[in-house]
Amino acid sequence: MDRESLVVVGAGMAATRLVEELTAQAPDRYAIRVIGEEPRLAYNRVLLSSALAGEVTVADIELKPAQWWREAGVDVLSGRKAVSVDAREGVVLLEDGERVPYSKLVLATGSRAVRLGVEGADLPGVHTFRDVDDADALSKLGADGKKVLVIGGGLLGLEAAYGLVRRGAAVTLVHVMDRLMERQLDEVGAAMLLRLVEAKGVRVRLGASASAIGGDSRVQWVEFADGSRIEADAVVFAVGVRPNVDLAVEAGLSMGRGVIVDDGLATSDKGIFAIGECAEHRGVCYGLVEPAYEQARILARRLAGHEGAYAGSVVSTNLKVSGVHVFSAGDFIGAGATHVLCKDPRMGVYRKLILEDDRLKGAILIGDTTGALDYLRLIRSQQSLSAIRHELMFGAATLKEAA
Repeated sequence: MDRESLVVVGAGMAATRLVEELTAQAPDRYAIRVIGEEPRLAYNRVLLSSALAGEVTVADIELKPAQWWREAGVDVLSGRKAVSVDAREGVVLLEDGERVPYSKLVLATGSRAVRLGVEGADLPGVHTFRDVDDADALSKLGADGKKVLVIGGGLLGLEAAYGLVRRGAAVTLVHVMDRLMERQLDEVGAAMLLRLVEAKGVRVRLGASASAIGGDSRVQWVEFADGSRIEADAVVFAVGVRPNVDLAVEAGLSMGRGVIVDDGLATSDKGIFAIGECAEHRGVCYGLVEPAYEQARILARRLAGHEGAYAGSVVSTNLKVSGVHVFSAGDFIGAGATHVLCKDPRMGVYRKLILEDDRLKGAILIGDTTGALDYLRLIRSQQSLSAIRHELMFGAATLKEAA
């Protein structure tokens, strides 16, 4: 039986999960080709900071070995860049001139690191932290004991700073906002995280807006809006990501910040789908792994001939940030709602639950993330917790039963 041609552009975590789900559900339906620009098989990008810190190797974070792809019957084109899509002809054109035909196309092109538009941003010694090559370059800075300035106090910046310190660099992290991880933490949680991060050896400066990067032939200093300067041998931009949408734009697909998709993950061309960081669903581009996995699962069901609809994701963070366990999900501010708190600065523990109408709306856990996944399930399910309300903070067994 002839298999329908399915091409996936992008060979990262979203693409891997899609192929894994689809080949399990419909192993004989598609001839799948995965096109990846990086010259390596898909790896766990979440663990790049661990690779930078020297806690794992690149081989350790590979998602699936070459044998798995072969046994799944998937043709992986690594180190091959897709440069255009001819939607009318159903063809993806590669940089080397090869034309790859498709019946259905999935864009899983992810995102790229943002560089600030400041003077000197293109000087030698200015880095981003997005892929294996970036992690390798940054680890060498640490080995040489360089003075490194990390710009950005979100997840990525904290991870880069911690990894660099572990490698031996002298690290200063600067953030334009008044607290770290402002998208995931309240003021109390961010203040505690700041103390824990500084205890790991990272110098932190908040409310600092970089205005220029300078040096004779490479990075030597960074200047800020208030006129102050910090000497640096290298700079790392960790100020966010931007969806990779060049192919989608060239193909004439409907665009917002990302490629606009419906609840079936289809773009404006019903033969082309998009998932992961490049996709925009109901006005939201998710920059986290779990939403990408949810999208991959739903799309795999639909491609396998089953019903499925993506209704959006409850955003959560559950990571080891700069060596500190951090979990955040849902409405973590909870204006007007009931707050259940446990704070022990000496032990580096902060736990905050947001309750409204006996339902869990949000949570922050720092230091002690016990029950994090159970809390996330309760936030997503929105079930009544009236029977266990007084046991929520520490009743692990009760939590699992309720979740």
